This record gives sequence, structure tokens and C-alpha cells, in this order.
Amino acid sequence: MRILVFGKTGQVATELQLQGDVTALGRDAADLSDPAACAAAIDAGSWDAVINAAAYTAVDKAEEEEALAQVINGDAPAAMAQACAQHAIPFIHISTDYVFEGSGTDPWRVSDPVSPQNAYGRTKLAGEEGVRAAGGQHAILRTSWVFSAHGNNFVKTMLRLSDTRDALSVVADQIGGPTPAAAIAATVLDMAHQMKTDPNKGGTYHYGGTPAVSWADFARKIFALSDRSVTVTGIPTADYPTPASRPLNSRMDGTTLQTDFNIAQPDWKAGLCDVLKTLKDTI
Repeated sequence: MRILVFGKTGQVATELQLQGDVTALGRDAADLSDPAACAAAIDAGSWDAVINAAAYTAVDKAEEEEALAQVINGDAPAAMAQACAQHAIPFIHISTDYVFEGSGTDPWRVSDPVSPQNAYGRTKLAGEEGVRAAGGQHAILRTSWVFSAHGNNFVKTMLRLSDTRDALSVVADQIGGPTPAAAIAATVLDMAHQMKTDPNKGGTYHYGGTPAVSWADFARKIFALSDRSVTVTGIPTADYPTPASRPLNSRMDGTTLQTDFNIAQPDWKAGLCDVLKTLKDTI
């Protein structure tokens, strides 16, 4: 299959290039701040599927740059989806649990009402709406707490901090499913192949690591598996204020993905072991 990927250096885009024979476009080839250029990149080739693995992901900075985030997260995916619809190409777009308001304890279902609480969430929701409005075959994959051996993420931050500190305070009242970027990449590649084979497949889906865990407990597991003696003290979100509001509940219900694509939620502990091994091998 000829698969076009928007994104080149992000966590999922990197894994897509490691796992599949894909054409990945970085900012130099397709800048998401120019939606027309993204559509033109699709028009210029002959593709079996298109995956958007690029986004404006600076959650706090988006509070100040919502207009730019709207173009990248909202307008660009819509333009991609429109181009794909015109060429009858399956389009897969990666979204986020931030489209929900983030309370409660039940895993978010695809059918739950959306209500983003920050600029990042609003712009990602706009992207979802634009993709659906394009009218072509598409799949929107909402995920959460992405981590890998690449780029910036919680795992690498914890390891970096533990190089010089033996005690850390980490938020304990935000609960979610850490999701390996490698698993996301494998999932969207699988979805792309299935959608190419069956034009009726598609919709909105959730994909988050299991079991659910707090950031504090996730940090403890990182240190335990990497043999680092670091004391983690759990703190409430109120003690770690950020410009953008964070959801307390990022649990994801993956039932529809299992039903439609036979893809189960990933075990984040196994994914973490793989990431730690990769990081150790690259030192």
C-alpha cells in the first residue's frame, strides 16, 4: 500500500516510519499552518490511504496561540479529509481525549457528549468536525497520554529528572491510560489496510492504554522498571497549576474499535518495557 503520513518527527509519525513503508511529510514538505498545501500534497500523489499524525500539541501554549492551533488542528485536517474524499482515499486522523470535559470515573465512550475545557481540546474537536463534514471514508482515533522513546513525553521527562533528583512530586488525581506510540502506529496501519479493503469501515474510535493509572503511579512504574530509586509523592492537580486545564479523567473505552476492527486496547506496561529497553540500548 502507498500510505501518505502527515508528520515526520512526532512520536507516532516516527513509529509509523519504523513500522511501515510510508511516505512521511515533515513541515518543510507540508506545513499544517497552510491547509491548502496539505491538500495539494494529497492531490500530487496516488495514495491508498492517508494518515494525519501531525498536530499542534503544546497544550499550555495553545491558550495564547489558539488561532494558530485552530489552523493546524482544525483547518488542516479538514482540508486533508476533503482532498481524500475527492479521490476516494481512506483518511485516518489522530485525535485526543481532551475533546471531553474530563470529569467522572467511567471510561469515555465514543457516544459521550464532547465538551473541551481548553484551547487545545477545542481545536482538536474542530478538526474532528471538519473531517466528518468532508463526507469521505474516515476514521478518527482518539487517544491519550502518548509515550515512546522519541520526542518529548512523560517517560523521558521522568527519567531526565531522576538523573539529578531522588524525590519527585507528581499529580495523583488525574487518571488515564498511557498509550505507547508504537501501538498507535500499529493500530492506524492496521486500520488503513482494513479500510482500503472495506469501504464501509470507519467512524470515531477510542484507543488508550490499560489498565488506568495516575500520573504518580505511572512515574513509580517507570522508576521501578528502570531500577531508579526515586520517591514519588502524589499531589493534587491544584498543587500543580498550568495555563491550560487538564482532565482528571482520561480513561478511554475501546469497545467500538474492538468490535469494528478487532483491535484491543494496548497493555501500557509491556509498551513501557519496550521503550525503556530502547532508551537503554541507545545510551
